Amino acid sequence: MTIALSRRRLLGAAGLAGASMALPGMAFAQAATAKRLVFVIQRGAADGLAIMPPMGDPDLMRLRAGLTETEATPLDSMFALHPSLGVVSKMFANGEARGYHAIATDYRNRSHFDGQNVLESAASRPYELPTGWMGRLLPLLSPDDARALAMVPAVPLALRGEMTVSTYANNRLPDASEDLMQRLTMLYEADTELAPLWTEAVKTKEMAGDIGGNNGRNGGELGKLAAALMNGPEAARVMMIETGGWDTHSAQKRRLSQQLNGLDTLISELKLGLGDAWSETLVIVATEFGRTAAINGTGGSDHGTASAALVLGGNLGPGPKVIANWPGLAADKLYQGRDLAPTMHFGEMATAELSRHYRLDAAKVSAIFGA
Repeated sequence: MTIALSRRRLLGAAGLAGASMALPGMAFAQAATAKRLVFVIQRGAADGLAIMPPMGDPDLMRLRAGLTETEATPLDSMFALHPSLGVVSKMFANGEARGYHAIATDYRNRSHFDGQNVLESAASRPYELPTGWMGRLLPLLSPDDARALAMVPAVPLALRGEMTVSTYANNRLPDASEDLMQRLTMLYEADTELAPLWTEAVKTKEMAGDIGGNNGRNGGELGKLAAALMNGPEAARVMMIETGGWDTHSAQKRRLSQQLNGLDTLISELKLGLGDAWSETLVIVATEFGRTAAINGTGGSDHGTASAALVLGGNLGPGPKVIANWPGLAADKLYQGRDLAPTMHFGEMATAELSRHYRLDAAKVSAIFGA
């Protein structure tokens, strides 16, 4: 179900040992907690080997010296963090972030649309399920904790399910051509009531599509807006934020740096805007699949398999900075001879984090992901 947010509401808002095991002390009641969940999807296949490079792997530089930032911030003896993620780096140091590496869904065929469908639905194959993992999570939460919002014109697959989900704008902006966008702008600019609404919607579309633009300020504005929409006693408690621009077939080093700067600013402004509520917030950042282990001929990387995911929040609890069963980048360890091999399922990671965050029975959460 979907419902558009009202104009009034919008203006008012302006040591994990095993990924699937339950943590001690978990309760299973649907008690209101005012907890928040944000899923940031990186559409386009974000390069986990560049975002969280395995600097301790002897084959990394052999395969991708041209893509690896040598000034990456060390996280442990194996992994580091891209230098454009400066705020996120401080969160790692403060116990507010952890990474997962060599992670993937069941999907293996490297099509963006199919891969995103599997990531959002948590199905074993594309278009198998009409609902998403977030949509199936909502009934497990208390009514207050289950107030969900998608910052897109239509409810994305990840949030589809039996419960009502709000959207930020009730239109089809992402499907509109530039010519149509310009014509609509001209049509609305003389209307004192519609013009501000249209300008606001266009701004949101531009920020989501290019979070690295405007020196990262697009990402920051999106983070501010997300925090505003999640503040207040009647505000959203579950949110999905779509970001694009992660398909780096060429000139990847520059483009990815801009994108990650935008993501870093988004996370920074989200935390700042949520204030004390950050201590009850879980942010999951993930992509549909990774990119090839080797650099291609145009200074980029092509569609791959496993990638990295980030988890952030003010109450993550103890645990390693990076959780990974690292397969290695030697030629005989690569998936199909070209990709980082997956050794952890996205559903395992999500089950561990969601069950801990909401104090839910891990078996019930795992069922959302087909386990």
